[in-house]
Amino acid sequence: MTRRTPATPNPKASCLEDSPLQQYNDADGHFSLVRNFRLADLVTIMNGFCGSFSIFSSGRYLVTQDEAYLWQALVFPLAGLMFDFFDGKVARWRKSTSMLGQELDSLADLISFGVAPALLAFAVGLRTLLDTVVLTTFICCGLARLARFNATVALVPKDSTGKARYFEGLPIPTSLILVALLSFWTNQGWIEGKAGVPGGLVRLWGAEGGWGELHLVALLFGCWAAAMVSKTMKVPKP
Repeated sequence: MTRRTPATPNPKASCLEDSPLQQYNDADGHFSLVRNFRLADLVTIMNGFCGSFSIFSSGRYLVTQDEAYLWQALVFPLAGLMFDFFDGKVARWRKSTSMLGQELDSLADLISFGVAPALLAFAVGLRTLLDTVVLTTFICCGLARLARFNATVALVPKDSTGKARYFEGLPIPTSLILVALLSFWTNQGWIEGKAGVPGGLVRLWGAEGGWGELHLVALLFGCWAAAMVSKTMKVPKP
């Protein structure tokens, strides 16, 4: 009879058992993910809810041309910012954070402060092919900025409380400044179907109404996108 060699403990397996991720792996049954949510996670999801509602309201405006829907779309990202602010407060109050919460926060921010403002700009009048290229670039730069933040947040210098001293590049919630600008234009009637978008349209190539037209104000979204992914711009954290 051969003697069975005792199994060597797997250090990776023991690390996984102690990992915060294991709680999601161990939970079985229906709605196990929801049962693992912390209160701060639910607040973060409300941020994503507000961004999603803004997107649908922009779509309703494009279909109906009812400005009430446009104003709804303009207001909901601001509500999303309130939830984005309070989720961190709730997490510190409850002394409960999770890796899932960090990922939820980034995904919700992308919806509320990336996709929703870009669709708002489209609804207001930035609808040419080149406009949509710029707006799509804006969304993608916001996505890249959030991914970089998640990957490098541990390397950013911290203060005595453990809080990061600065942001690398513009934080994506600053896109609400652009939403405020779109709100002002809407109030003044400077939107498609009325007085038109400020700055007018330039034709870079081709015929009128073709693929080569661009609204000058679309470049503002392009500059904002570049600032979000900038490595050299360091914004002090309040």
